[in-house]
Amino acid sequence: MTVADRAGCEMPKSVTTRADAAALAPSNLVGGAYLSGAVATTLLALWLSTQASVFAWLTGQLLLALVLLQWFILLHEAGHRSLFRNRRLNAVAGHLAGFMALVPFASWRRVHGLHHLWTGWQDRDPTTATLAPRSRSRLEIAIIDWVWRLWLPLISLVYRWSNYWHPRRLASQFTAPEQRRAMYVNIAALGLAYVVLGWLIGSEQILRLFGVGVTLSFALQDPLILSQHTHLPQRLSGGRRVAPLDPEAQARYTRSLAFPRWFAQCVLINFNAHELHHRFAAVPGYRLGRIAGACPNEVHWWTWLRAAKRMRGSVFLFQNRDSTGFSL
Repeated sequence: MTVADRAGCEMPKSVTTRADAAALAPSNLVGGAYLSGAVATTLLALWLSTQASVFAWLTGQLLLALVLLQWFILLHEAGHRSLFRNRRLNAVAGHLAGFMALVPFASWRRVHGLHHLWTGWQDRDPTTATLAPRSRSRLEIAIIDWVWRLWLPLISLVYRWSNYWHPRRLASQFTAPEQRRAMYVNIAALGLAYVVLGWLIGSEQILRLFGVGVTLSFALQDPLILSQHTHLPQRLSGGRRVAPLDPEAQARYTRSLAFPRWFAQCVLINFNAHELHHRFAAVPGYRLGRIAGACPNEVHWWTWLRAAKRMRGSVFLFQNRDSTGFSL
């Protein structure tokens, strides 16, 4: 297990007995239920999307948008090896979820491990390093402002490409040959799978089955993913040698969103409870509701979304509440 793999692997200190630990441990049954539910919902969404009725097609695309969001969350759980108790089942589920979420699982697991290792250090965390202060052109600022205002899902695409599909960037972060080889093979295999699928189905049918659903899903994922660490004050290493923050200290650099409990548990698998997740990354998302803990950066999702969308995208992404007064 690498340093990145170990990041955030603590159980709550309140776990004192074997029964307590079992109550927070991954479950093959529960993990299988979530995975089976996602597969069934995906098949239903695609079937509806093949129907002649515009209403059925639109319903299928809306359902697909939601389940693709859940596939991304299942990828996250499998990457932590917390969806199932069994390591091999997590790997199989991770590759399937990665295929659906358009993210190579091998890259995801390693990059996300570094994210948990370096959360709080904006320029060391590979998922936030591009947001660190630097000179930016007027064109870059204008593009960010407009895609944020118009809900265009460019950020989700850039997030995927720059963090998980970019061989040169991955090579700069991981030097072990076996790690690089695993990521490159996964990238090539996933890319080939998409090409073959497109060739078999055809571009027109691909657009009918996935076009609107994928676009809507990315538009939903943008604010959800960005809510977790963006526009919060972060530390900067400035190239200095620094130590990772412990999981408890990382919580202050993390934001949670409050959703209705049924939606958080059934759809988001408590992915929104991000402060608790960083403190207890070994606990499955579907078990986080059993942990009592303060979340000082938690805010109601609608309150946060309205406030965030009132801001210019460039201000929201590249500044923080210390300089803007944005208190949420």
